[in-house]
Amino acid sequence: MDIVVIVLLGIALQIFKAREQAERVALLGSYLAKFNIEKLMQDVLGGYQRALGEADAERQAQVWRYLAPQEQALSEQFGRFVLEFAQVYEARARVSRLPLALPFVSLAIPSSTFDLRKLMSVHGHGISQAVANAQGLPAKRRAFNVMAELLLMQHSCHWFCRSKLVASARLLGRHQTAYAQVVEAVSPETRRAYTNLIGQLSR
Repeated sequence: MDIVVIVLLGIALQIFKAREQAERVALLGSYLAKFNIEKLMQDVLGGYQRALGEADAERQAQVWRYLAPQEQALSEQFGRFVLEFAQVYEARARVSRLPLALPFVSLAIPSSTFDLRKLMSVHGHGISQAVANAQGLPAKRRAFNVMAELLLMQHSCHWFCRSKLVASARLLGRHQTAYAQVVEAVSPETRRAYTNLIGQLSR
């Protein structure tokens, strides 16, 4: 009988978790759908890979120039997304700090969560500053900085929709980059604001 109860509880948790995650995907998607952020991000990251793999300095410079309008559009559109997403009701924007997804955590233990609206604001500022090259970095280092800011933002989106563990696995699988590496690669200002908001980093 105890085994049956445990199995039923496990099934119920899976059902509620899937429902909660579907709601989060729909919520975030409804805001992102208003913009062309995903396509611009793919274009910029793909362009960076071409530029960084280009041996000829002049051709590499041409790729940087070609990407400039797309970088600017991406930065501007993400800034607008941040402003719109800030209107989301706080309870719907809470993200669990736990590595695995558990339903109702944001309601039962709000102290174990953080606000995605604030985190998106951190990412928006970081992306804007990286695109504007506020640190005055050389072209290649600037590209790595922008890439890191974008990948960390994408990790946060996946964390919100699924879990931190899934987000980190996707980052490693799609970009062959560990979560801790991305955090180290963003600007010191972004890293400071990010870690202050999410709490203690775990690798």
